[in-house]
Amino acid sequence: MHKMIHNINRSDRVVHQPIQQKSKQVNVDRTFRSFIDDALKNVDSEPKMTFSHHAQKRLDQHGVSLNQQDLTKLEEAVDTLAAKGSKQSLILYDDLALIASIKNRKVITALKSNEMHEVTNIDSAIQIK
Repeated sequence: MHKMIHNINRSDRVVHQPIQQKSKQVNVDRTFRSFIDDALKNVDSEPKMTFSHHAQKRLDQHGVSLNQQDLTKLEEAVDTLAAKGSKQSLILYDDLALIASIKNRKVITALKSNEMHEVTNIDSAIQIK
């Protein structure tokens, strides 16, 4: 389909002339394309849990290190909480109490369960077994 432009001649007569449409070909840099492909591959995978500096420091103070199995359980718990619409959660795991931002998938602070006396500003809790 041709678009039409209108030219007005000196005699006030309208002359219709078709506009030629150029087909655009997009040249994509292969390096950029591979970057996009890699990014799209990672879209389907859930982002991994991260730990704030404070939370990591608290874990180190208590001599706690989490292995891959622990992290997998933690990520599954966060997935469960996210599916239920949680935002800030208390996660109980073994003798640990973790406060996490579910949206950011980040553990904000960590403490031993026996040190936990009062928890505020959370909307959910889960116990990992």
